[in-house]
Amino acid sequence: MKKLVFLLSAVLLAQISWAQPRDKAVFREYKPGFYQNFILKDIREIKQKQQPVRVDKRFVMDQSGMNLPNDPSLYKTQWHFDPISQGNTGTCWCFSTTSMYESEVKRLSGREIKISEMFTVYWEYVEKARGFVRTRGESLFDEGSEGNAVARIYKMYGAVPEKVYNGLTGGRKFYDHGDMMKEMRGYLMSVKKSNAWNEEAVLATIKNIMNHYMGKPPVSFNWEGKIYTPEQFLSEVLKINPDDYVEILSYKQEPYWQQVEYKVPDNWWHSKEYYNIPLDDFMQALKKAIRAGYTVSIGGDVSEAGFSRETNVALIPDFDIPSAYINEDARQFRFSNHSTTDDHGMHLIGYLQKDGKNWYLIKDSSSGSRNVGEKDPRFGYYFFSEDYVKLKMMGFTVHKDAVKNLLKQFK
Repeated sequence: MKKLVFLLSAVLLAQISWAQPRDKAVFREYKPGFYQNFILKDIREIKQKQQPVRVDKRFVMDQSGMNLPNDPSLYKTQWHFDPISQGNTGTCWCFSTTSMYESEVKRLSGREIKISEMFTVYWEYVEKARGFVRTRGESLFDEGSEGNAVARIYKMYGAVPEKVYNGLTGGRKFYDHGDMMKEMRGYLMSVKKSNAWNEEAVLATIKNIMNHYMGKPPVSFNWEGKIYTPEQFLSEVLKINPDDYVEILSYKQEPYWQQVEYKVPDNWWHSKEYYNIPLDDFMQALKKAIRAGYTVSIGGDVSEAGFSRETNVALIPDFDIPSAYINEDARQFRFSNHSTTDDHGMHLIGYLQKDGKNWYLIKDSSSGSRNVGEKDPRFGYYFFSEDYVKLKMMGFTVHKDAVKNLLKQFK
């Protein structure tokens, strides 16, 4: 009798399972988009003869015909500046977190002030070079970093308005750090080869290279009729206290309810300031923060079959993993086998509840979100399903007041 009941139950479950629609996938041509058509054109001023076209096809989720909430006007949003491009740089960590601080300035003081990303980037490169010298070439020197690098640089060097220092030279419309990084890396490799570990001399050379490509950052400047240093501007005008911002992480390889190191290459200074919490608490914290008027700088993986550069929507297709199976084990499994990587930093600025599911509006600085064209309202925005955040977004930066109940649980 028990065997018969079991067989009938299995048949019934199979019928229910087959009755549900399945997500589909296609091989779609990866066509040149905003990055190739605008940024590279501006940087390289392409004049060479047309090369034979190579069709690049990628396995992606077929989102055609789906009722997708990919209109920014559907979302309840917090104040933010319009999206801007990071150009041909790996500085998403700075663009996303600077955007969050701009929203924080508005929330805290009501002022709308565009903050310079490149002032922060300049000094982050200096600190990376310092780390390279002090570790005798073992520390990573690259364009990437983490969101909490912005607070660290603010504490060390302050901040300036974008109007005072934008880091663009030579009439460029888009940022390009390719040649500059090549020159700096080459120089640092020569330092390592010759064992010439004179920190003062190395940093002076690194600054000279950046001054050529980015311009020299200001020591003081006039803002609204008053002279400020970057440190004064941060505290007196922006009124930002970097110590008020925390890093929330959820990955199972480290103990929950402890501050841990986020072990990814871009955490090059090995920060152990990440508050590691269970996944359910992580998702609940995000949901509460955005509804309470806060925005967050969020980072994780954007190289998935369900991440569409045509719709700007990020989904988890069921041929990857069904929604009901997304948990901390599935999340950690993908991080451990490197199918989830620390790809990209973005600014989460809005939310929507649709058919019982939470969706999040993401402000983005990369080229992928711009393939829809400048006149499209989706230009510079992504639309993340709750499942995508749950499986693929590893951590976020937020004001400590948004998560004060969680922080109380840490030793």
